[in-house]
Amino acid sequence: SFPAVAVNTDRVQQKPWAETTEGTGLNLTCLHPQIAADATHWYRQFPDQAPQLVAMAVQGTKPVLEPAGSLSVSADRKSSTLYLSRPRLGDAAVYYCALGA
Repeated sequence: SFPAVAVNTDRVQQKPWAETTEGTGLNLTCLHPQIAADATHWYRQFPDQAPQLVAMAVQGTKPVLEPAGSLSVSADRKSSTLYLSRPRLGDAAVYYCALGA
């Protein structure tokens, strides 16, 4: 299986766990209903490594090259979804969304 772990705070909410079988698409969602983000950043972190930026968007949907998929930010900029279209075992990591400029 393909795990993805996220951290919850009062203002930014992510499911603590998501899994799929290798090659089956997976949505990772970030909700922040009280904050309209200037920009939404998604990072992934492998064990014993620094977080790596996966994608950043202000609004709408844009393709993501690594891991393959897309990032969609809602029109009100209060939620986003990172879609991994063909996750591999090597994509198993902690995925974080971060709000910023």
